[in-house]
Amino acid sequence: MKWKADWGLRGRMALTMFLLFALYAVFIGILSTRFTSMFVPVLLLGSFSLVQFFFSDKLTLWSMGAKEVTEDEYPDLHRTLGRLSQQADLPKPKVAVVDSKVPNAFATGRSQKNAAVAVTTGLMNTLDDDELEGVLAHELAHVKNRDMMVMTVASFLSTIAFLVVRWGWWFGGGGDNRNQAPVWVAIVASLVVWIVSFLLIRALSRYREFSADRGGATITGKPAALASALMTIDGNMSKVPKEDIREQSEMNAFFIIPIKGDFIGKVFSTHPSTEKRVERLRELERQM
Repeated sequence: MKWKADWGLRGRMALTMFLLFALYAVFIGILSTRFTSMFVPVLLLGSFSLVQFFFSDKLTLWSMGAKEVTEDEYPDLHRTLGRLSQQADLPKPKVAVVDSKVPNAFATGRSQKNAAVAVTTGLMNTLDDDELEGVLAHELAHVKNRDMMVMTVASFLSTIAFLVVRWGWWFGGGGDNRNQAPVWVAIVASLVVWIVSFLLIRALSRYREFSADRGGATITGKPAALASALMTIDGNMSKVPKEDIREQSEMNAFFIIPIKGDFIGKVFSTHPSTEKRVERLRELERQM
């Protein structure tokens, strides 16, 4: 199959960014009525976000305990990822392995030239060659679509809103308050902004998974192999020890299949259900 630009994904990205921009413009206007100066906290948060953006590949790999591996250590993995990168017209990303029983994979990095793809030992021990190839292609589709960069930018001011909700009393302390709105106004506004932006970003995240599934199937030409991999991974999650689940559940947005949570976790999931993803892949298989 020939790679085609996903205009649905691009449109949703553009709409999400526009809505977030409008939301944050109102948010900043409300904050300006309360805080005499937001310069210092915004500067600090901006600096942290820039560090996160430029070093996202190293920070994510480190936080997940992923170790970059050489061709001598994992020749088959390097060979497969190199071939798929050529098929996707991408530079070959760094290759990393996580020593974990959780069968999963993720991609990270701010750009196509600074990307890394990581897989767990549990994934390599669970999938056959075609299924593993499908998962790697899915992660390369994320890189091709620049999903990591978009989600990092989209999350920046949402993080500021969350911190104002949590620490608003501290930011608002001191100074002459005679001409300022009550501190609860800024905190309530921050809470609303955080909730709305959270829902927008989650919706975008779920669609990007559908897009990466289609992109991965396009790269390999084997939608059925990726569908089989998703079902295998999903079915094996219940066998993973609880301590491994707790350690990795906070990184759900990065995974090809999220760690299962409670009802609220499913409602606000970063991923669509495996059943819906498999249904779309089977439809793509029929079209091919």
